Amino acid sequence: MLPEKPACLDAKGGCPGWEAYSFNDAVKAYNLQAQAFRPIAESYAQKLNAYVKASADYAQCEINAMQN
Repeated sequence: MLPEKPACLDAKGGCPGWEAYSFNDAVKAYNLQAQAFRPIAESYAQKLNAYVKASADYAQCEINAMQN
């Protein structure tokens, strides 16, 4: 889950150092966890693109068959 942004970040004076550093550390930890899913997401995108291409190729083949 994405770390909750402290309200002080939007405040005029900003956050005290410790709170800003804590939030920054939480975001870094979140990003490291998210990186673990990157290869899975990339693999899914590649498979999805291959499926879309195969679908388009099949549709074109059917169109060609009807025109002959």
